[in-house]
Amino acid sequence: MGPKSRSGFYLSRALALLLALLLGALLLALAVLAALYSRSLQEAATAAGGARDTGGSSAAPPTPASTQDAPAGSTAGGSTERPGIWSRLRLPPSPVPEHYELELWPRLEPDAEGNFLFSGQVNITLRCGPEERGSVLLLHSLELNITRAALLELQGESRGPELGIERRWLSATHHYLVLELQEPLRPGQRYRLQLDYRGHLSQALLGLFVSRYTDQGQEKIIVASQLEPTYARSVFPCFDEPAMKATFDTRIVHPPNYVALSNMPAISLSEREDDNGTKWSVTTFNTTLKMSTYITAFVVCDFDYVNTTDERGREIRIWARKQVIQNGSVDFALNITGPILIFMEDLLNVSYPLQKTDLIALPDFGAGAMENWGLMTFQEYSLVSDTLDKRIIMKTIISLIVSHELGHQWFGNLVTMEWWNDLWLNEGFASYMEYIGASFINPKLELNQLFLLSRLQSMFTRDGRISPRTVSVKKEDIILTNHIIPLFDVTTYSKGASFIRMVASFMTEKLFTKGLSSYLKAFAFSNVDQENLWSQLQMVLDKQDEVQLPMSIQKIMDSWTWQKGIPLLTLNTSTGTITEEQFYEDSEDKDVFHDNHTWIVPISWIKNGYKQPLIWLDNRSKVFPEMQLFSEHEWIILNVNVTGYYRTNYDQQNWERIIQQLEKDPKTIPVVNRVQLIEDAFAMAQAGYLEIETALGLTKYLAKEEEIIVWNAIYRNSPYTIGTSAYYTALPLLKKYMLRRTAPIYHYYESIIRDNFEETEDDYFAQMALGDLISTACSFGLQECLHLARDLFSMWMSDPKNNEIPSSIRKSIYCYGIAMGSEKEWDFAWARYNSSSADDFSDNLCYGLSCTKEPWLLNRYLEYALQLPLFFARDIFENVLHNEIGRHIAWEFVTTHWEQINVAFEHYASLYNLVISAMGARATTEFQVQEIELFINTTMDGENKLSAMEVLHYARNETSTHWINKVNSKIHDWLRKNTDVADF
Repeated sequence: MGPKSRSGFYLSRALALLLALLLGALLLALAVLAALYSRSLQEAATAAGGARDTGGSSAAPPTPASTQDAPAGSTAGGSTERPGIWSRLRLPPSPVPEHYELELWPRLEPDAEGNFLFSGQVNITLRCGPEERGSVLLLHSLELNITRAALLELQGESRGPELGIERRWLSATHHYLVLELQEPLRPGQRYRLQLDYRGHLSQALLGLFVSRYTDQGQEKIIVASQLEPTYARSVFPCFDEPAMKATFDTRIVHPPNYVALSNMPAISLSEREDDNGTKWSVTTFNTTLKMSTYITAFVVCDFDYVNTTDERGREIRIWARKQVIQNGSVDFALNITGPILIFMEDLLNVSYPLQKTDLIALPDFGAGAMENWGLMTFQEYSLVSDTLDKRIIMKTIISLIVSHELGHQWFGNLVTMEWWNDLWLNEGFASYMEYIGASFINPKLELNQLFLLSRLQSMFTRDGRISPRTVSVKKEDIILTNHIIPLFDVTTYSKGASFIRMVASFMTEKLFTKGLSSYLKAFAFSNVDQENLWSQLQMVLDKQDEVQLPMSIQKIMDSWTWQKGIPLLTLNTSTGTITEEQFYEDSEDKDVFHDNHTWIVPISWIKNGYKQPLIWLDNRSKVFPEMQLFSEHEWIILNVNVTGYYRTNYDQQNWERIIQQLEKDPKTIPVVNRVQLIEDAFAMAQAGYLEIETALGLTKYLAKEEEIIVWNAIYRNSPYTIGTSAYYTALPLLKKYMLRRTAPIYHYYESIIRDNFEETEDDYFAQMALGDLISTACSFGLQECLHLARDLFSMWMSDPKNNEIPSSIRKSIYCYGIAMGSEKEWDFAWARYNSSSADDFSDNLCYGLSCTKEPWLLNRYLEYALQLPLFFARDIFENVLHNEIGRHIAWEFVTTHWEQINVAFEHYASLYNLVISAMGARATTEFQVQEIELFINTTMDGENKLSAMEVLHYARNETSTHWINKVNSKIHDWLRKNTDVADF
């Protein structure tokens, strides 16, 4: 039987084949006719003299669409199917740019169609290689209307003869401006390419973009740039590859009441009058260092700045909205920038090459921040701090982001990856340096703990899945420009930084830093691939005998940068054998996705609390006699301070001894390892590598745990073992078990909260974890916690201005203050929610309102949601669904009021999908699943039904329900055995 047609008729296999052949012949004929038509257009355009358009620019640039839509071969541009060197993603190696003379003239008033336009001129000095014979010149241009093009031969620095341009056009696939020349370029010769062009200012925060903002009650406009990775070509025609470095002379034409900024200091300010008699200012900037196009930067704004001079005489300015400057909200960023810059300069023993550095806080910016040399751009929240907020959290975030961008001044700007496949050499190093800089600014930020929380743990989780990617990417895998953007992901940043940290650990910080200095000096103002990094580090290693590696550092690191996933090391302390395998989120996947890859693993370890010499695992399995244990009091921990990128497992004997040691004296095990023991154990238990009882055993000592960062790990892992996973049968036991262990650390912090909360202001980890500590203690029914929430909420109600709840615990206090209260507390919070404009207040209140235990209040909350825009309604439904009672209320509400919801919201399916996902993830019986499916079939049709079914399927697959059901009885039995009579 053949394929069924849409009309219901059936086609035989022979007839289907015949029709396919006829269709193919028809398409081929159409293609031939299209090609002949395109050629006739080219010939007509050439005959009309279109290839030698030398028209100049005007004050009112037309839309650049004409460039892209014109026929191939026309003066305006177009596209062609004719194969050639423009069919490749990469530019040919010659000619190369040496210098750009660039003028940008953005118009800050929209045209009749609401478009913001700009015009530009660029003169590019080119140098041909020794083998040059080509008669085609390629460079990048995207959505620019080229109005004039001329190519001049240079005789020294003087202008020589002009080369004829036979044809110019745009190849859209790789964003090329193609100049077909009347004669070939000469080997070793220098040329000057002159281009006039026009374009649109983007309103998508990419390229040269325009955005509106409010400052001191007035709406204003700003023009700024974001050119990484490939948007410089949308601002000026250029050789837009990181290895095509050149110097730049820039001038910007702008309204006289605006200031223009670029990479270098301004050296002159002049005046220009356009054809309409309007006067403009022209700011000219000093010549840049040799650099890549993607870090050129341009801003036209009506901002103010604060400035300082660092200890080495360099000016640092922070630009922002005038209101922000007046509030002193960038003073913290100003105070830390110079010290971090000097610290990194001294650490790397490589001078920072600029004499001025601008940091600018943009109200709208797609990237969090961008490292442009001399003019770093930041999303406003990344640079601006609330002067009234004394918490360390915001200052730490600013320190991290500023340090990241300053790290780029060496790793990315001074030494740049040769191509985007090695992006981690830029972003991985900057991500590593951000923790170095932030811990320098605040020594209380313990680097290992901060790195573990911010980078490692999320990456470990991600790499346990079956579809991770490698840090390094093969050049040939990047086929199109749009393959570059996905490389800016957590693998490049976090895994790249983790590998660098691992190298620094096994080389020692001293030798590693010496190697980095050599690397930066050897390749300054140039480009590298990862082999260049390894060779410089190897040179340092070869000149000493303190650190000995089992093989070259390149061979070691190639086993990491070219491999997906994360290894799991398992130590058998009876035999001293360590084996490695790839860790999978589901251990059954290892049989399906079997990989014989061998990571060459540096293993730091402690035995009985004492650090041991580093060892190397260079096979899938290897015996280390020194790791055999003979005494019942001996124990081993691998991966000290988690500097290696791997998870660790042990034989049951060693696990039991680690558990005993934690109960005896947890401080003999480093804090970071105590965190990772819990992370690894519960991840392995869920994946099927370890029994859940062993993971639970690691919690027995917690009454002695004083480090809140470790408790943070307990909170993150609790959904798999306690509360939501144990369901109702184990919950009473769980509460009693955990209350006894949570009480000591809770009471310690409660006394601080009640007596002097400011004691926690400079404790980053406490600020991050206190809200979870309160939520956990209150959820387990600790009466002192519930009383604290009630008291703080009541005080806030009595005097909201003077008794404001600290922001780090606001969410949990709102929740349990409302849960402990009545309609009075709920109505007060609802009124505050409706009058609040601050996201922090409104988001936390939205959550807190969902914590009430009164079903009728939850139902009323959902009724109120129907009167709000869908965005806010979704937030309310999502929060109610997290409430154990609220989940059932929300499901009943949706199934009862679905017709009303359909009327209230145009895109109601997104709200349904939210509810279906939450209910599907918690469904424990087939009847519950069938109930959800019945609702979908009853209320939806077409694509909405298909989408909802996919959401339900995904929720069922992603939830740990299967695992929970399998181990629930084990959890219950373990808790019963390990809950003391004193706990009841």
